[in-house]
Amino acid sequence: MQIDEELTLKKLEIFLSFMHNGNLARAASELETSSVSVHRAIHSLENALRCPLFKHEGRKLTPLESAYVLEEKARKLIQDAGEMVRLTREAAGFSSERFKLGALYSLTVKTVPQLVMGLKLRRSELNIDLILGSNVDLMYRLKNFELDAILVSLDESTSDPACEQLPLFSDDIFLAVPTDSPFAQEAEVDLADLAASTFITLAQGFATYRDGVRVFEQAGFEPNVAMQVNDIFTLLSMVSSGVGYALLPGRISAVYENRVKLIPLQPRYRLQQHIGVVFLKSRERDPNLLALVAECRMYSRRREEG
Repeated sequence: MQIDEELTLKKLEIFLSFMHNGNLARAASELETSSVSVHRAIHSLENALRCPLFKHEGRKLTPLESAYVLEEKARKLIQDAGEMVRLTREAAGFSSERFKLGALYSLTVKTVPQLVMGLKLRRSELNIDLILGSNVDLMYRLKNFELDAILVSLDESTSDPACEQLPLFSDDIFLAVPTDSPFAQEAEVDLADLAASTFITLAQGFATYRDGVRVFEQAGFEPNVAMQVNDIFTLLSMVSSGVGYALLPGRISAVYENRVKLIPLQPRYRLQQHIGVVFLKSRERDPNLLALVAECRMYSRRREEG
């Protein structure tokens, strides 16, 4: 049996409102429409079903047995349709009660906690999952709908026509040395003087690894890399233990501050990372994402003012 195109969920909602309120005027008031529109929708339903639902006594509509059957089934149908919409949107990540946020390890020192706190104030019911990784890994997971948004270094790896970017702040690259290093008291360092030194780096795929390669190229030498690690906190621990030096962003200065010191590079070697949030353009109207974007704008403004 084919369903008539005049039989719509909207008309069923109007019908249910009338059955609940008992007359056209109250149903119209509840739906913020006119009594004529309610009457027209009910008449259209009767045409679509090809059977009467009410006994028409002047302007009064008295429900027939068919109306009560339709009321019972329509109420369940509307509930199921609402649940269908909710689950479909949640599967696509829209207005879900969970928000999957990806971030670089280094951003968990200050940036991520502040943004998460602000986001929770805006949407207290939201449960936030934090996933840490490299620029390349997080971008891959975003494009595969595994993450809702990512906080990363904005560079060629995050440049994608399907994605929107919102800059947050810029960060200089420094030389990280143990506090007892001969370089620890220097105002700035000529990286070329460390050509024979041992270095520790992050693994490929991390923005800081890529930026380090560029800085070493500017200094004219290939570093002697003793170890590659997968997170910035392990790297800092290795530096503080004297295993080697590292090139790191200034945002991690508060970590191991009694054991590791960040020394500015000479101007010819200086390089900045541009940190921002990236999300899919197809998701830009999602309420959870809109709340994050608003909080990111507030965070960026506070940094500029501070």
